[in-house]
Amino acid sequence: MMQENIIPHTFHVEKSDRERLNGHRGLLVWFTGLSGSGKSTLANALEKHLVAHHMHTYTLDGDTIRKGLNKNLSFSPEDREENIRRIAEVAHLMVDAGLVVLAAFVSPYRKDREGIRTIVGKSNFAEIFVNTPLEECEKRDVKGLYAKARAGLIKDFTGVNAPYEMPLKADIEIDTITTSVEEAVAIIFERIKRNLILDNE
Repeated sequence: MMQENIIPHTFHVEKSDRERLNGHRGLLVWFTGLSGSGKSTLANALEKHLVAHHMHTYTLDGDTIRKGLNKNLSFSPEDREENIRRIAEVAHLMVDAGLVVLAAFVSPYRKDREGIRTIVGKSNFAEIFVNTPLEECEKRDVKGLYAKARAGLIKDFTGVNAPYEMPLKADIEIDTITTSVEEAVAIIFERIKRNLILDNE
């Protein structure tokens, strides 16, 4: 077996060293919700807020990943699972580098989202459920995807002809109907900032 011949190298610079250099802990903030719910908008606004507080960040977004790292994957349940697994592994490396990673992905299956938590570690993971009703997402439909799905032009589209399993115990839930972007960022930052503080502070 190939795995038997993989022997990890021992490096002298560890995650804690990189975090001390950055001045904060690494963390994965994962936004899940339907297409058009506002995941990327909130991730972008939160990143701007974090950078203003001198934190080192990076945003991973579905469209960007699908054009590069995961361009060989479809939207079948099996490929969706692999899509999320790969993203989680990349995010894990970035968290190990001491970054605050903002990830905005539909990630419709609970099992896959629990897999992310396992890969990056519970203390390094915050799940944000962007709870926007399907009707509102369809009204927004900024990319015209719902219209195409309703017309039968897109298969396996979450919310139309593929399921979305709502989080049962998200770390934070944001209702974008009643909560502005600014309010949402304030809520999320208040909840995650304790996870960003270095142990010796």
